[in-house]
Amino acid sequence: MLCSILLIAVYPILISCSKSPETTDETTPIEEEDKTINADAVVAADGTGDFTSLQDAINAAPNNRTAYYYIYIKKGTYKEVVTVPRNKDYIYVVGENEVTTVLTYDNYASRLKPDGSEYGTSGSASFFVQGNNFVAENITFENTAGISAGQALAININGSQSAFRNCRFLGHQDTWYAGNGTYQYLKDCFIEGSVDFIFGGSTAFFDNCQLESTRNGYITAASTPEAQAYGYVFHHCTLTARPEIASNSVYLGRPWRPNAKVIFIECAMDKHIQQPGWHNWGNPDNEKTAFYAEYKSTGAGASIDTRVSWSRQLNDEQAANFSYDKVIGDKHPNFIADDINLVIADN
Repeated sequence: MLCSILLIAVYPILISCSKSPETTDETTPIEEEDKTINADAVVAADGTGDFTSLQDAINAAPNNRTAYYYIYIKKGTYKEVVTVPRNKDYIYVVGENEVTTVLTYDNYASRLKPDGSEYGTSGSASFFVQGNNFVAENITFENTAGISAGQALAININGSQSAFRNCRFLGHQDTWYAGNGTYQYLKDCFIEGSVDFIFGGSTAFFDNCQLESTRNGYITAASTPEAQAYGYVFHHCTLTARPEIASNSVYLGRPWRPNAKVIFIECAMDKHIQQPGWHNWGNPDNEKTAFYAEYKSTGAGASIDTRVSWSRQLNDEQAANFSYDKVIGDKHPNFIADDINLVIADN
């Protein structure tokens, strides 16, 4: 019987091996038993897995788990609205490749449901996370409704804690959303959009991510609750735009709610970023309550001297209050360690 081993790392690769021990010493197999995890389910669009639908694989996971249920998704485009329900905690999904493993749909806020009502902004997502301790790696979450469709989410997160590594979130207006009181850690991810494409009231730490603007607009629309210590922290991120996007045409953010908190820490910003940096959403009172800050921004869009007067440039001591450990360190599920192999059985 053959098996495949997915090496979980920042740049994973897929290799094959034989279960027959190929060793220099017949008593010692190549793989150390404690260095592997068996996938609980395999999803494959071509029928070579346990399921052809990710939703079916999630539905098959036992309810109310306290240990991870690992789902491996082979490359392919899966057009379905997927929900991780509240009774499905500890779901861990791993794609074969973040570019070729695509979860997609094309709903949008004003689209009518079969019952004649609109999906609305929150209901337009292609992927819903309701379960706690959700983790995803090497996957594209996509909404293809188009740039003129209005609000159209790629993902809607309401599970209390989640983590994403090497994932892509593709859409335009309102691409990525996470609700109040939730925590997310995003590592080495790509997020694109036009208007308010990272929004909501969560505590989220974006680590070494790329934020790509698809037209003029606003990157963030945080709605951080007043009593919440942190909102969005972007750490060592890169802010880019499609080639046709004009210089000085994209704001770092505007406050969806008065107490929005957004901080950029040592981020590289291209020329598309507006020189004022931040927008008050047409309400001067928001300038008194929103916390918008930067620390050591670089690039053509890092126009520190022209930022709005009500934003902040942090010093070293202030920036230390927005470190990974203080913002999110013990509040998100961990990724599989780089030296652990996820083993899947070939059908």
